[in-house]
Amino acid sequence: MFDPNIFDNLKVGIENVVYDLDNLDEVIHVIGRVDLLDMAVMSRSFSLRFELVQQPMTSAEIILETGLRDLATEILEISEGQPGCELKLRFYKHIADVSRECPVISQIVEEIWKPELRPVQTISYTYGNDSPQLHNTIELRFPRKINEEQMGDIQNMIEFMLRTLGELNRM
Repeated sequence: MFDPNIFDNLKVGIENVVYDLDNLDEVIHVIGRVDLLDMAVMSRSFSLRFELVQQPMTSAEIILETGLRDLATEILEISEGQPGCELKLRFYKHIADVSRECPVISQIVEEIWKPELRPVQTISYTYGNDSPQLHNTIELRFPRKINEEQMGDIQNMIEFMLRTLGELNRM
């Protein structure tokens, strides 16, 4: 019989909360889903990207990843290992003025997510456009691996993501 691993359990937990907000509560729209198994390095990756209903200016993405070492530690029940998954959150926003908007974005994110989770902002644009539009990818990386013990935190985490989206849309 199939015994789901940490990655699968967390993935299902995230899907349940996000798709309920999309289909039942109609608070968000899921605009992207990725579920990958990379056979070259035996890793798994899952992400869901969504935006608030009627507010497509900013979107958010939850990214869950695990690699061979964590999968093997769990499946082989290696006692000295602590299997888990990496969790990243990303927010995508168009901006016009880097020097003015990026500090405001940092402040918004740090107020919601605590100063320990410092946002990393990556600015990009398409070369050759007459008036290039700046794309800001705001990433939060959790400092440690997560496992099923954090399953109860998924609902709160997504509520924080919704709050962040709302604040980023208001600026």
